[in-house]
Amino acid sequence: MSENERCQLGTVGALSLSVVSSVSIVICNKALISSLGFTFATTLTSWHLLVTFCSLHVALWMKLFEHKPFDPRAVMGFGILNGISIGLLNLSLGFNSVGFYQMTKLAIIPCTVLLETLFFRKKFSRNIQLSLTILLLGVGIATVTDLQLNVLGSVLSLLAVVTTCIAQIMTNTIQKRFKVSSTQLLYQSCPYQALTLFITGPFLDGLLTNQNVFAFKYTPLVLVFIVLSCLISVSVNFSTFLVIGKTSPVTYQVLGHLKTCLVLAFGYVLLHDPFSWRNIFGILVALVGMILYSYICSLENQQKASEASVPLSQEAEADPLLMVENGAAVVADGVIVPKAPGWAADKDLHA
Repeated sequence: MSENERCQLGTVGALSLSVVSSVSIVICNKALISSLGFTFATTLTSWHLLVTFCSLHVALWMKLFEHKPFDPRAVMGFGILNGISIGLLNLSLGFNSVGFYQMTKLAIIPCTVLLETLFFRKKFSRNIQLSLTILLLGVGIATVTDLQLNVLGSVLSLLAVVTTCIAQIMTNTIQKRFKVSSTQLLYQSCPYQALTLFITGPFLDGLLTNQNVFAFKYTPLVLVFIVLSCLISVSVNFSTFLVIGKTSPVTYQVLGHLKTCLVLAFGYVLLHDPFSWRNIFGILVALVGMILYSYICSLENQQKASEASVPLSQEAEADPLLMVENGAAVVADGVIVPKAPGWAADKDLHA
């Protein structure tokens, strides 16, 4: 199996793991919140992150991955920003209608595209933009109902969108810049995320629910679902970093909307949630957008790969003696081997 095929297989595995684990945890949390009355989402998230860190620490002790320390300020800033973005998303849901919250989630994709275009000079083709527009239109039709606006809720939603976009862009950028894996980054940033939410969680949950998380009656059934939710969260957190690291923040958001459609479909088929033809039409339109996005990304990646291989083939066909004379090749064991250009080596060191 070639390196490219292994990379593609790893990406498909990461996407599949993200979808399965996210849908599973939504189902588990829905039972925990709706049926058992445990409505402390931010505090629950801090427990998720704490269990994730403990699990990764055990994996490190078992030498399943290698600890690779890097810039501690970058790790701390990234972890705290991630924790803040989660808290703001929960506040946005608490102070806005469900319809406006869905609009907030839809705004993350165009905001990410805008930030990457402005600050990273990343270019998105017209076909990519069209597929994203179709996707957002479909998800909007399927999920957005009422749009009740208020000043505080709007400000919280704006802050939630911006911090979420920056955190997800940083996830991708840090992994590539410091050459760390998703597991290594998650292991080092988890304590800061967990601590941020552990401190602010009870206060935010009390503000939103008028209840005290420490005064809640923890029955055996509630504890079982909390433990189950925490265990699934390990897979959710790991797959999130894995997907963003292997693809891009925009692709991760597209995957997130696929999860939304799957959750809606699951609720209709198994839980008999209220559903309408508008929901079905919206999901179908969103699926068309996702398929188009995947197809266009695949075509563009193949085109970039073929363009990158052209200079290599031209270099291989060059006169070997001339290459040695110009310092473009080195002799190893009597065989002339093309030497990597200086800019490529620098790029590997500083990416």
